Amino acid sequence: MTKALPDTALAADIAAGLARVETLFESQLSSEFPAVNDLCTHVERYRGKMLRPTLVLVSGLAFSRDGEPLAPAHDIIAATVEMIHMATLVHDDVLDEAEIRRRGETVNFLRGNETAVMLGDYLISNAFHLCSRAGDPALNLRLGEVTNTLCEGELVQLSRRNDLSLDENTYFEIVRRKTAVLVGASCELGARLAGASDDAVARMRSFGEQLGVAFQIQDDLLDLLGDEATVGKSILRDLEKGKLTLPMILHIATTKGAERGAALDAIEHRDPQALRAALERSGSIAAARARAVSIVAEAKRGLPETRRTHSRELLLELADRVVARDS
Repeated sequence: MTKALPDTALAADIAAGLARVETLFESQLSSEFPAVNDLCTHVERYRGKMLRPTLVLVSGLAFSRDGEPLAPAHDIIAATVEMIHMATLVHDDVLDEAEIRRRGETVNFLRGNETAVMLGDYLISNAFHLCSRAGDPALNLRLGEVTNTLCEGELVQLSRRNDLSLDENTYFEIVRRKTAVLVGASCELGARLAGASDDAVARMRSFGEQLGVAFQIQDDLLDLLGDEATVGKSILRDLEKGKLTLPMILHIATTKGAERGAALDAIEHRDPQALRAALERSGSIAAARARAVSIVAEAKRGLPETRRTHSRELLLELADRVVARDS
């Protein structure tokens, strides 16, 4: 293994890379029409922590050689996965009738569902236009496959709303498809573009998908337990829309009689206080948290060796942040 980059150099590389990604993102979405530009400027606030593009860049740096810059394709793919992610957020807000995102009003709340749906489509269209600039059709094919899977996950989740028989295996398959596959592809493609072996690429994909699953469990817990000011978006949308999440599924599967009935009644009547109380009493909230922590630990154990030690350490740190976040 070659000598690891100093932390300061790694931080500088990532900061510079994310700055290039933001520039690509903004230039790709630029339109001759002010109305379109206004919408794109608004949705740029959704970028948040930029986890997915960060994973593309860090995964690329992890497998590149010292002194070897990332390929331009890394920036393109990092911007592309963020654009796909942003499109899913815009569409999710329509499905959930959410009013707040990143502590600001959602597009659907400000401009209506029709505008929000078309903006999400515009983001998806531009994502694949941008991806084509990388000059490798295999990248388009892979991200096309990922986007298809994202949509399948959302469609399956929609079909299982208000389904109190939803089991744990189905929940995890929905989560893998609607959230985790894009996180997995971010790690996978970052490593592949840096010349990682097939085995390392496959393990990076698995690492990312496990992070994505844990991320979604934490997101579901924040929706149920968090407050809007801290979380930064509309909360209690899962309960309102009849979407069973892991703590609810665990509670229904492990309790009986009055305790089970209390949660079912709270779900039916959309009563968050009663639901939280029932899930706390049964230990289902703690069990869901523990499952997320366990999934992250498994992901870290499966992370392959890399050329750059500090980049690998940062990937491990990013994994821990997935379950430690409060927004």
